[in-house]
Amino acid sequence: MKIQLAEKEIEIKNEGKTVVELFENEIKQNDLIIACNCNNEVKSLNYIPKENDKINFINLSSRDGRRIYIRGILYVMSMAFHECYPEAYLTINYQLTNAMYCEVDNMEITNEMISNVENKMKEIIQKNIPIKKVEMSKEEAEKFYEKEKTLRGILQLDNNEKSGVSLYFCENYYNYFYGVMPISTGYIKVFELKKYNDGFLLRYSSKTKPYELENTQASTKLVSALDEYIDIHNVLNINTLYKLNKKIKEGKASEVVMLAEALHEKKISDIADNIIKHNGVKVVLIAGPSSSGKTTFAKRLGIQLRLNGLKPVTISVDNYFVEREETPVDEKGNYDFECLEAIDRKLFNNHLLALLNGEEIQCPTFDFKEGTKKYDGKTMKLADDEILVIEGIHCLNDKLTEAIPKDKKYKIYISALTVLNVDYYNRISTTDSRLIRRIVRDNNFRGYSALKTLKMWDSVNRGEETHIFPFQDCADSMFNTSLIYELCVLKKYAIPQLEKIDNSNPEYSEAKRLYTFLKYFEDIEDDLVPKNSLLREFIGGSIFEY
Repeated sequence: MKIQLAEKEIEIKNEGKTVVELFENEIKQNDLIIACNCNNEVKSLNYIPKENDKINFINLSSRDGRRIYIRGILYVMSMAFHECYPEAYLTINYQLTNAMYCEVDNMEITNEMISNVENKMKEIIQKNIPIKKVEMSKEEAEKFYEKEKTLRGILQLDNNEKSGVSLYFCENYYNYFYGVMPISTGYIKVFELKKYNDGFLLRYSSKTKPYELENTQASTKLVSALDEYIDIHNVLNINTLYKLNKKIKEGKASEVVMLAEALHEKKISDIADNIIKHNGVKVVLIAGPSSSGKTTFAKRLGIQLRLNGLKPVTISVDNYFVEREETPVDEKGNYDFECLEAIDRKLFNNHLLALLNGEEIQCPTFDFKEGTKKYDGKTMKLADDEILVIEGIHCLNDKLTEAIPKDKKYKIYISALTVLNVDYYNRISTTDSRLIRRIVRDNNFRGYSALKTLKMWDSVNRGEETHIFPFQDCADSMFNTSLIYELCVLKKYAIPQLEKIDNSNPEYSEAKRLYTFLKYFEDIEDDLVPKNSLLREFIGGSIFEY
Protein backbone atom coordinates (compact mmCIF):
# COMPACT_ATOMS: atom_id res chain seq x y z
CA MET A 1 0.00 0.00 0.00
CA LYS A 2 1.04 3.65 -0.41
CA ILE A 3 1.63 6.12 2.40
CA GLN A 4 3.38 9.49 2.68
CA LEU A 5 6.40 9.80 4.96
CA ALA A 6 7.53 13.43 5.38
CA GLU A 7 5.74 14.43 2.14
CA LYS A 8 7.44 11.61 0.19
CA GLU A 9 5.18 8.90 -1.19
CA ILE A 10 6.43 5.38 -0.54
CA GLU A 11 5.06 1.90 -1.08
CA ILE A 12 5.15 -0.63 1.73
CA LYS A 13 4.04 -4.17 2.43
CA ASN A 14 1.84 -3.67 5.44
CA GLU A 15 0.93 -7.08 6.93
CA GLY A 16 -0.08 -5.32 10.15
CA LYS A 17 3.35 -3.85 10.84
CA THR A 18 3.79 -0.87 13.16
CA VAL A 19 5.61 2.37 12.35
CA VAL A 20 8.59 1.31 14.46
CA GLU A 21 8.78 -2.01 12.57
CA LEU A 22 8.41 -0.42 9.13
CA PHE A 23 10.98 2.32 9.74
CA GLU A 24 13.30 0.68 12.23
CA ASN A 25 16.50 1.95 10.58
CA GLU A 26 15.35 5.57 10.34
CA ILE A 27 14.30 5.58 14.00
CA LYS A 28 17.56 3.98 15.18
CA GLN A 29 19.59 6.56 13.25
CA ASN A 30 17.73 9.44 14.95
CA ASP A 31 17.33 8.65 18.63
CA LEU A 32 15.39 11.89 19.18
CA ILE A 33 12.34 10.33 17.48
CA ILE A 34 9.78 9.35 20.13
CA ALA A 35 6.39 9.16 18.33
CA CYS A 36 4.73 9.98 15.03
CA ASN A 37 2.13 12.31 13.60
CA CYS A 38 -0.42 10.54 11.40
CA ASN A 39 -2.89 12.69 9.45
CA ASN A 40 -2.23 15.53 11.92
CA GLU A 41 -2.91 13.33 14.94
CA VAL A 42 -0.30 12.25 17.49
CA LYS A 43 0.25 8.47 17.52
CA SER A 44 2.69 6.14 19.23
CA LEU A 45 5.36 4.34 17.24
CA ASN A 46 3.23 1.22 17.66
CA TYR A 47 0.62 2.69 15.33
CA ILE A 48 -0.21 0.49 12.31
CA PRO A 49 -0.41 2.67 9.15
CA LYS A 50 -3.32 2.49 6.74
CA GLU A 51 -3.64 3.24 3.02
CA ASN A 52 -2.80 6.88 2.13
CA ASP A 53 -1.78 7.82 5.67
CA LYS A 54 0.41 10.91 5.95
CA ILE A 55 3.09 10.27 8.54
CA ASN A 56 5.78 12.48 10.06
CA PHE A 57 8.11 11.59 12.91
CA ILE A 58 7.86 13.50 16.21
CA ASN A 59 11.13 14.22 17.95
CA LEU A 60 12.10 15.60 21.36
CA SER A 61 12.63 19.15 20.07
CA SER A 62 8.91 19.52 19.28
CA ARG A 63 6.12 20.48 21.67
CA ASP A 64 4.38 17.10 21.30
CA GLY A 65 7.63 15.17 21.57
CA ARG A 66 8.54 16.92 24.78
CA ARG A 67 5.14 16.17 26.30
CA ILE A 68 5.52 12.48 25.44
CA TYR A 69 9.05 12.38 26.86
CA ILE A 70 7.97 14.00 30.15
CA ARG A 71 4.98 11.63 30.34
CA GLY A 72 7.34 8.69 29.83
CA ILE A 73 9.81 9.78 32.48
CA LEU A 74 6.98 10.32 34.97
CA TYR A 75 5.72 6.82 34.22
CA VAL A 76 9.17 5.30 34.81
CA MET A 77 9.53 7.29 38.05
CA SER A 78 6.13 6.17 39.35
CA MET A 79 7.00 2.56 38.44
CA ALA A 80 10.33 2.83 40.29
CA PHE A 81 8.60 4.29 43.36
CA HIS A 82 6.05 1.47 43.28
CA GLU A 83 8.83 -1.14 43.22
CA CYS A 84 10.99 0.51 45.90
CA TYR A 85 8.26 1.95 48.16
CA PRO A 86 4.89 0.37 47.25
CA GLU A 87 3.18 2.04 50.21
CA ALA A 88 4.22 5.57 49.16
CA TYR A 89 1.50 8.08 48.16
CA LEU A 90 3.35 9.81 45.34
CA THR A 91 1.97 13.12 44.01
CA ILE A 92 3.17 14.98 40.93
CA ASN A 93 2.45 18.60 41.81
CA TYR A 94 3.66 21.17 39.29
CA GLN A 95 6.24 21.99 36.65
CA LEU A 96 9.22 24.27 37.10
CA THR A 97 11.92 25.00 34.51
CA ASN A 98 12.83 21.60 33.01
CA ALA A 99 11.68 19.81 36.16
CA MET A 100 8.60 18.45 37.87
CA TYR A 101 8.09 19.00 41.59
CA CYS A 102 6.79 15.91 43.38
CA GLU A 103 5.93 14.96 46.95
CA VAL A 104 5.21 11.82 48.94
CA ASP A 105 2.26 12.46 51.24
CA ASN A 106 2.82 9.70 53.78
CA MET A 107 6.61 9.38 54.01
CA GLU A 108 9.59 11.61 54.71
CA ILE A 109 11.73 12.09 51.63
CA THR A 110 15.38 11.31 52.33
CA ASN A 111 18.50 11.30 50.20
CA GLU A 112 18.56 7.51 50.55
CA MET A 113 15.02 7.28 49.13
CA ILE A 114 15.96 9.55 46.21
CA SER A 115 19.06 7.46 45.48
CA ASN A 116 17.13 4.17 45.61
CA VAL A 117 14.40 5.39 43.25
CA GLU A 118 16.90 6.95 40.84
CA ASN A 119 18.90 3.72 40.64
CA LYS A 120 15.70 1.72 40.06
CA MET A 121 14.74 4.11 37.26
CA LYS A 122 18.12 3.56 35.58
CA GLU A 123 17.62 -0.19 35.88
CA ILE A 124 14.12 0.00 34.30
CA ILE A 125 15.42 2.19 31.46
CA GLN A 126 18.40 -0.08 30.84
CA LYS A 127 16.06 -3.06 30.39
CA ASN A 128 14.14 -1.19 27.66
CA ILE A 129 10.84 -2.75 28.77
CA PRO A 130 7.82 -2.31 26.44
CA ILE A 131 5.07 0.05 27.61
CA LYS A 132 1.79 -1.26 26.25
CA LYS A 133 -1.60 0.43 26.16
CA VAL A 134 -4.38 -1.90 27.30
CA GLU A 135 -8.01 -1.09 26.50
CA MET A 136 -10.86 -2.45 28.63
CA SER A 137 -14.61 -2.11 28.48
CA LYS A 138 -16.11 -0.34 31.48
CA GLU A 139 -17.52 -3.65 32.71
CA GLU A 140 -14.05 -5.23 32.53
CA ALA A 141 -12.54 -2.17 34.19
CA GLU A 142 -14.99 -2.28 37.11
CA LYS A 143 -13.97 -5.89 37.82
CA PHE A 144 -10.29 -4.93 37.41
CA TYR A 145 -10.54 -2.04 39.90
CA GLU A 146 -12.49 -4.15 42.37
CA LYS A 147 -9.78 -6.81 42.26
CA GLU A 148 -6.75 -4.49 42.29
CA LYS A 149 -8.09 -2.03 44.91
CA THR A 150 -6.55 0.91 43.08
CA LEU A 151 -7.64 4.40 42.01
CA ARG A 152 -5.13 4.76 39.16
CA GLY A 153 -7.16 5.88 36.14
CA ILE A 154 -10.53 5.32 37.82
CA LEU A 155 -11.61 8.79 36.65
CA GLN A 156 -12.29 7.22 33.24
CA LEU A 157 -15.14 5.12 34.64
CA ASP A 158 -17.18 8.24 35.41
CA ASN A 159 -16.56 9.83 32.03
CA ASN A 160 -19.71 9.33 29.94
CA GLU A 161 -17.79 10.42 26.82
CA LYS A 162 -15.54 7.35 27.04
CA SER A 163 -16.84 3.89 26.15
CA GLY A 164 -13.90 2.16 27.81
CA VAL A 165 -10.89 2.52 30.07
CA SER A 166 -7.23 2.50 29.04
CA LEU A 167 -4.15 1.84 31.17
CA TYR A 168 -0.45 1.62 30.33
CA PHE A 169 1.20 -1.65 31.40
CA CYS A 170 4.94 -2.22 31.83
CA GLU A 171 5.57 -5.79 32.99
CA ASN A 172 3.30 -6.06 36.07
CA TYR A 173 3.08 -2.33 36.73
CA TYR A 174 0.17 -0.30 35.37
CA ASN A 175 -0.93 3.31 35.58
CA TYR A 176 -3.07 5.82 33.74
CA PHE A 177 -1.43 8.70 31.89
CA TYR A 178 -3.35 11.12 29.72
CA GLY A 179 -1.89 11.07 26.20
CA VAL A 180 0.52 9.11 24.04
CA MET A 181 3.39 7.30 25.78
CA PRO A 182 6.85 6.20 24.55
CA ILE A 183 6.64 2.55 23.40
CA SER A 184 9.34 1.40 25.83
CA THR A 185 11.33 2.60 28.82
CA GLY A 186 14.54 2.79 26.75
CA TYR A 187 13.35 6.02 25.11
CA ILE A 188 14.08 7.88 28.35
CA LYS A 189 17.63 9.26 28.19
CA VAL A 190 18.53 12.06 30.58
CA PHE A 191 17.11 12.69 34.07
CA GLU A 192 17.99 13.34 37.70
CA LEU A 193 16.15 13.21 41.03
CA LYS A 194 17.04 15.95 43.49
CA LYS A 195 15.70 16.64 46.99
CA TYR A 196 13.91 20.00 47.07
CA ASN A 197 11.95 21.63 49.93
CA ASP A 198 9.59 18.99 51.37
CA GLY A 199 9.61 17.01 48.14
CA PHE A 200 11.92 16.41 45.23
CA LEU A 201 12.53 17.52 41.66
CA LEU A 202 12.45 15.17 38.72
CA ARG A 203 14.80 16.99 36.36
CA TYR A 204 14.94 16.40 32.61
CA SER A 205 16.60 17.90 29.56
CA SER A 206 15.38 21.02 27.81
CA LYS A 207 13.72 21.07 24.40
CA THR A 208 16.75 22.76 22.84
CA LYS A 209 19.38 20.53 24.51
CA PRO A 210 17.85 17.04 24.69
CA TYR A 211 21.06 15.30 25.72
CA GLU A 212 21.98 17.32 28.79
CA LEU A 213 20.55 18.68 32.03
CA GLU A 214 20.50 22.44 32.42
CA ASN A 215 20.20 24.32 35.69
CA THR A 216 16.67 24.32 37.10
CA GLN A 217 15.78 27.93 37.78
CA ALA A 218 13.09 27.63 40.43
CA SER A 219 11.57 31.00 41.20
CA THR A 220 11.15 31.07 44.99
CA LYS A 221 8.22 33.48 44.74
CA LEU A 222 6.51 31.35 42.09
CA VAL A 223 6.98 28.18 44.16
CA SER A 224 5.57 29.98 47.19
CA ALA A 225 2.49 31.08 45.23
CA LEU A 226 1.91 27.54 43.92
CA ASP A 227 2.39 25.93 47.33
CA GLU A 228 -0.06 28.36 48.92
CA TYR A 229 -2.83 27.36 46.52
CA ILE A 230 -2.02 23.65 46.83
CA ASP A 231 -2.31 23.90 50.63
CA ILE A 232 -5.67 25.67 50.35
CA HIS A 233 -7.06 23.15 47.86
CA ASN A 234 -5.89 20.30 50.07
CA VAL A 235 -7.76 21.86 53.02
CA LEU A 236 -10.86 22.08 50.81
CA ASN A 237 -10.19 18.45 49.75
CA ILE A 238 -10.37 19.44 46.05
CA ASN A 239 -6.88 18.73 44.76
CA THR A 240 -7.88 16.48 41.85
CA LEU A 241 -10.39 16.60 39.01
CA TYR A 242 -12.04 13.46 40.40
CA LYS A 243 -12.80 15.27 43.67
CA LEU A 244 -13.93 18.45 41.89
CA ASN A 245 -16.37 16.48 39.72
CA LYS A 246 -17.63 14.66 42.83
CA LYS A 247 -18.42 18.00 44.53
CA ILE A 248 -20.35 19.20 41.47
CA LYS A 249 -22.32 15.94 41.23
CA GLU A 250 -23.20 16.32 44.91
CA GLY A 251 -24.76 19.72 44.15
CA LYS A 252 -21.96 21.73 45.79
CA ALA A 253 -20.87 23.72 42.71
CA SER A 254 -21.95 27.05 44.22
CA GLU A 255 -19.88 26.32 47.33
CA VAL A 256 -16.79 25.59 45.20
CA VAL A 257 -17.30 28.82 43.21
CA MET A 258 -17.77 30.96 46.32
CA LEU A 259 -14.65 29.57 48.01
CA ALA A 260 -12.51 30.09 44.89
CA GLU A 261 -13.77 33.66 44.44
CA ALA A 262 -13.33 34.46 48.15
CA LEU A 263 -9.70 33.36 47.88
CA HIS A 264 -9.19 35.80 44.97
CA GLU A 265 -10.80 38.66 46.89
CA LYS A 266 -8.66 38.01 49.95
CA LYS A 267 -5.42 37.89 47.95
CA ILE A 268 -6.23 41.08 46.03
CA SER A 269 -7.05 42.82 49.30
CA ASP A 270 -3.72 41.62 50.78
CA ILE A 271 -1.81 43.01 47.79
CA ALA A 272 -3.56 46.40 48.12
CA ASP A 273 -2.66 46.46 51.82
CA ASN A 274 0.99 45.71 50.96
CA ILE A 275 1.07 48.59 48.50
CA ILE A 276 -0.12 50.94 51.23
CA LYS A 277 2.54 49.62 53.60
CA HIS A 278 5.20 50.60 51.06
CA ASN A 279 5.00 54.30 51.84
CA GLY A 280 5.52 56.56 48.85
CA VAL A 281 4.54 54.09 46.10
CA LYS A 282 3.02 56.05 43.22
CA VAL A 283 3.33 53.57 40.33
CA VAL A 284 1.85 50.04 40.36
CA LEU A 285 3.14 47.88 37.49
CA ILE A 286 1.29 44.69 36.46
CA ALA A 287 2.64 42.02 34.10
CA GLY A 288 1.69 38.48 33.22
CA PRO A 289 1.42 36.10 30.27
CA SER A 290 -1.49 36.04 27.83
CA SER A 291 -4.98 35.36 29.23
CA SER A 292 -3.93 35.79 32.84
CA GLY A 293 -6.80 38.20 33.47
CA LYS A 294 -4.65 41.30 33.89
CA THR A 295 -7.41 43.76 32.98
CA THR A 296 -9.94 42.48 35.53
CA PHE A 297 -7.24 42.11 38.16
CA ALA A 298 -6.22 45.75 37.67
CA LYS A 299 -9.84 46.87 38.08
CA ARG A 300 -10.41 44.79 41.21
CA LEU A 301 -7.10 45.95 42.67
CA GLY A 302 -8.23 49.52 41.97
CA ILE A 303 -11.33 48.98 44.12
CA GLN A 304 -9.22 47.70 47.01
CA LEU A 305 -6.85 50.66 46.65
CA ARG A 306 -9.82 53.04 46.86
CA LEU A 307 -10.83 51.41 50.14
CA ASN A 308 -7.33 52.31 51.33
CA GLY A 309 -7.73 55.95 50.28
CA LEU A 310 -5.91 55.86 46.93
CA LYS A 311 -7.55 56.60 43.59
CA PRO A 312 -6.11 54.52 40.72
CA VAL A 313 -5.37 56.23 37.42
CA THR A 314 -4.37 54.16 34.39
CA ILE A 315 -1.86 54.99 31.70
CA SER A 316 -1.45 52.67 28.71
CA VAL A 317 2.01 51.61 27.55
CA ASP A 318 0.41 50.85 24.15
CA ASN A 319 0.19 54.59 23.48
CA TYR A 320 3.98 54.92 23.74
CA PHE A 321 5.16 52.84 20.79
CA VAL A 322 7.98 54.32 18.73
CA GLU A 323 7.13 55.65 15.28
CA ARG A 324 6.57 52.88 12.74
CA GLU A 325 9.80 53.56 10.83
CA GLU A 326 11.73 53.17 14.13
CA THR A 327 10.06 49.86 15.05
CA PRO A 328 12.54 46.96 15.26
CA VAL A 329 12.06 43.94 13.02
CA ASP A 330 12.48 40.24 13.85
CA GLU A 331 14.60 37.65 12.04
CA LYS A 332 11.88 37.29 9.39
CA GLY A 333 11.77 41.00 8.70
CA ASN A 334 8.40 41.52 10.43
CA TYR A 335 7.78 44.35 12.87
CA ASP A 336 8.50 43.19 16.42
CA PHE A 337 5.98 45.07 18.55
CA GLU A 338 6.69 42.90 21.61
CA CYS A 339 10.34 43.80 22.16
CA LEU A 340 11.24 46.51 24.67
CA GLU A 341 12.82 48.64 21.93
CA ALA A 342 9.38 49.04 20.33
CA ILE A 343 8.46 51.34 23.25
CA ASP A 344 9.39 55.03 23.28
CA ARG A 345 10.94 54.67 26.74
CA LYS A 346 12.41 58.17 26.81
CA LEU A 347 9.01 59.82 26.35
CA PHE A 348 7.30 57.30 28.64
CA ASN A 349 9.76 57.94 31.49
CA ASN A 350 9.66 61.71 30.99
CA HIS A 351 5.87 61.63 31.29
CA LEU A 352 5.97 59.41 34.39
CA LEU A 353 8.49 61.70 36.09
CA ALA A 354 6.43 64.76 35.22
CA LEU A 355 3.30 63.15 36.70
CA LEU A 356 5.16 62.18 39.89
CA ASN A 357 6.38 65.78 40.19
CA GLY A 358 2.82 67.09 40.01
CA GLU A 359 3.15 68.39 36.47
CA GLU A 360 0.61 68.10 33.66
CA ILE A 361 1.35 66.07 30.53
CA GLN A 362 -0.10 65.97 27.02
CA CYS A 363 -1.30 62.36 26.60
CA PRO A 364 -0.46 60.63 23.31
CA THR A 365 -2.76 58.18 21.55
CA PHE A 366 -1.01 55.75 19.25
CA ASP A 367 -2.62 55.36 15.83
CA PHE A 368 -1.80 51.75 14.90
CA LYS A 369 -3.07 52.15 11.36
CA GLU A 370 -0.74 55.06 10.58
CA GLY A 371 2.00 53.95 12.99
CA THR A 372 2.39 57.26 14.79
CA LYS A 373 1.56 59.00 18.08
CA LYS A 374 -1.17 61.64 17.94
CA TYR A 375 -2.15 64.33 20.43
CA ASP A 376 -5.81 65.33 20.64
CA GLY A 377 -5.57 67.73 23.56
CA LYS A 378 -6.06 65.15 26.31
CA THR A 379 -4.05 65.99 29.41
CA MET A 380 -3.25 64.27 32.69
CA LYS A 381 -2.12 65.44 36.12
CA LEU A 382 -1.68 63.24 39.17
CA ALA A 383 -3.37 64.40 42.39
CA ASP A 384 -1.90 63.66 45.81
CA ASP A 385 -4.42 60.87 46.49
CA GLU A 386 -4.01 59.27 43.05
CA ILE A 387 -1.75 56.38 42.06
CA LEU A 388 -0.74 55.19 38.59
CA VAL A 389 -1.70 51.64 37.65
CA ILE A 390 0.08 50.37 34.52
CA GLU A 391 -0.17 46.94 32.87
CA GLY A 392 1.97 45.53 30.07
CA ILE A 393 4.32 42.71 29.13
CA HIS A 394 7.45 44.68 30.12
CA CYS A 395 6.19 46.05 33.43
CA LEU A 396 8.45 43.81 35.55
CA ASN A 397 11.52 44.88 33.56
CA ASP A 398 13.11 47.89 35.29
CA LYS A 399 14.38 49.13 31.92
CA LEU A 400 10.81 50.13 31.03
CA THR A 401 10.67 52.57 33.96
CA GLU A 402 14.39 53.13 34.56
CA ALA A 403 13.96 56.82 35.43
CA ILE A 404 11.53 56.07 38.27
CA PRO A 405 13.06 55.46 41.73
CA LYS A 406 12.50 51.90 42.96
CA ASP A 407 10.80 53.05 46.15
CA LYS A 408 8.10 54.69 44.03
CA LYS A 409 7.26 51.42 42.18
CA TYR A 410 5.38 48.29 43.18
CA LYS A 411 5.52 45.38 40.72
CA ILE A 412 2.96 42.56 40.49
CA TYR A 413 3.26 39.33 38.49
CA ILE A 414 0.02 37.53 37.72
CA SER A 415 -0.66 34.24 35.95
CA ALA A 416 -3.17 31.39 35.95
CA LEU A 417 -0.99 28.98 37.94
CA THR A 418 -3.11 25.85 37.80
CA VAL A 419 -2.65 23.57 40.81
CA LEU A 420 -5.61 21.27 40.16
CA ASN A 421 -4.46 17.86 38.89
CA VAL A 422 -6.39 15.30 36.85
CA ASP A 423 -5.21 12.76 39.44
CA TYR A 424 -2.07 12.21 41.49
CA TYR A 425 0.02 11.43 38.40
CA ASN A 426 -1.46 13.69 35.70
CA ARG A 427 -1.12 17.42 36.18
CA ILE A 428 -3.11 20.09 34.38
CA SER A 429 -0.82 22.39 32.44
CA THR A 430 -0.91 26.08 33.35
CA THR A 431 -0.29 26.85 29.67
CA ASP A 432 -3.28 24.71 28.65
CA SER A 433 -5.55 26.60 31.05
CA ARG A 434 -4.47 29.93 29.58
CA LEU A 435 -4.83 28.62 26.03
CA ILE A 436 -8.42 27.53 26.70
CA ARG A 437 -9.16 30.96 28.20
CA ARG A 438 -7.66 32.57 25.11
CA ILE A 439 -9.68 30.41 22.70
CA VAL A 440 -12.90 31.40 24.48
CA ARG A 441 -12.07 35.11 24.69
CA ASP A 442 -10.81 35.35 21.11
CA ASN A 443 -14.01 33.81 19.81
CA ASN A 444 -16.36 35.77 22.09
CA PHE A 445 -14.85 39.23 21.71
CA ARG A 446 -12.41 39.28 18.79
CA GLY A 447 -14.18 37.11 16.24
CA TYR A 448 -11.19 34.76 15.99
CA SER A 449 -11.68 31.04 15.42
CA ALA A 450 -10.00 28.46 17.65
CA LEU A 451 -7.87 27.56 14.63
CA LYS A 452 -6.49 31.10 14.39
CA THR A 453 -5.77 31.18 18.14
CA LEU A 454 -3.90 27.87 17.95
CA LYS A 455 -1.87 29.09 14.97
CA MET A 456 -0.73 32.15 16.99
CA TRP A 457 -0.11 30.38 20.29
CA ASP A 458 3.52 29.31 19.73
CA SER A 459 4.47 32.88 18.82
CA VAL A 460 2.66 34.18 21.92
CA ASN A 461 4.56 31.68 24.11
CA ARG A 462 7.92 32.69 22.63
CA GLY A 463 7.22 36.33 23.49
CA GLU A 464 6.32 35.38 27.06
CA GLU A 465 9.47 33.30 27.49
CA THR A 466 11.57 36.25 26.32
CA HIS A 467 9.87 39.24 27.89
CA ILE A 468 7.87 38.07 30.93
CA PHE A 469 9.02 34.83 32.57
CA PRO A 470 12.68 35.89 33.13
CA PHE A 471 11.46 38.80 35.30
CA GLN A 472 9.07 36.86 37.60
CA ASP A 473 11.28 37.20 40.66
CA CYS A 474 11.45 40.97 40.21
CA ALA A 475 7.84 41.19 41.40
CA ASP A 476 6.94 42.49 44.85
CA SER A 477 3.79 40.35 44.82
CA MET A 478 2.48 37.39 42.83
CA PHE A 479 -1.18 36.73 42.20
CA ASN A 480 -2.54 33.40 40.99
CA THR A 481 -5.57 34.13 38.79
CA SER A 482 -6.56 30.48 38.35
CA LEU A 483 -9.97 29.43 39.59
CA ILE A 484 -10.35 25.79 40.54
CA TYR A 485 -13.71 25.57 38.77
CA GLU A 486 -13.03 27.60 35.61
CA LEU A 487 -12.63 24.78 33.08
CA CYS A 488 -16.07 23.49 34.11
CA VAL A 489 -17.44 26.80 32.80
CA LEU A 490 -15.12 27.37 29.84
CA LYS A 491 -15.66 23.90 28.32
CA LYS A 492 -19.10 24.75 26.91
CA TYR A 493 -17.53 27.64 24.95
CA ALA A 494 -14.30 25.93 23.90
CA ILE A 495 -15.52 22.50 22.81
CA PRO A 496 -17.78 23.68 19.94
CA GLN A 497 -14.90 25.79 18.58
CA LEU A 498 -12.38 22.95 18.83
CA GLU A 499 -14.80 20.59 17.06
CA LYS A 500 -14.65 22.81 13.97
CA ILE A 501 -10.96 21.93 13.41
CA ASP A 502 -10.59 18.83 11.24
CA ASN A 503 -7.55 16.70 10.44
CA SER A 504 -6.74 18.68 7.31
CA ASN A 505 -5.11 21.22 9.66
CA PRO A 506 -1.77 20.72 11.46
CA GLU A 507 -3.49 22.12 14.59
CA TYR A 508 -5.90 19.17 14.67
CA SER A 509 -3.81 17.14 17.12
CA GLU A 510 -3.76 20.03 19.61
CA ALA A 511 -7.48 20.68 19.15
CA LYS A 512 -8.32 17.01 19.71
CA ARG A 513 -6.11 16.84 22.80
CA LEU A 514 -7.82 19.86 24.39
CA TYR A 515 -11.27 18.70 23.31
CA THR A 516 -10.79 15.23 24.86
CA PHE A 517 -9.32 16.76 28.02
CA LEU A 518 -12.25 19.16 28.53
CA LYS A 519 -14.73 16.32 28.22
CA TYR A 520 -13.56 15.07 31.64
CA PHE A 521 -14.99 18.13 33.42
CA GLU A 522 -18.50 18.33 34.82
CA ASP A 523 -20.48 21.43 33.75
CA ILE A 524 -20.96 24.54 35.87
CA GLU A 525 -23.46 27.09 34.58
CA ASP A 526 -22.53 30.74 34.01
CA ASP A 527 -25.11 32.09 36.45
CA LEU A 528 -23.02 30.77 39.35
CA VAL A 529 -20.05 32.94 38.26
CA PRO A 530 -20.02 36.33 40.08
CA LYS A 531 -20.25 39.43 37.87
CA ASN A 532 -16.86 40.69 39.12
CA SER A 533 -15.08 37.36 38.60
CA LEU A 534 -11.87 37.24 36.56
CA LEU A 535 -13.57 34.53 34.53
CA ARG A 536 -16.06 37.11 33.20
CA GLU A 537 -13.19 38.66 31.20
CA PHE A 538 -13.37 35.56 29.00
CA ILE A 539 -17.04 34.51 29.00
CA GLY A 540 -18.66 37.97 29.17
CA GLY A 541 -21.26 39.44 31.50
CA SER A 542 -18.76 41.32 33.67
CA ILE A 543 -19.72 44.25 35.82
CA PHE A 544 -16.54 45.94 34.56
CA GLU A 545 -16.18 47.73 31.24
CA TYR A 546 -13.25 46.66 29.07
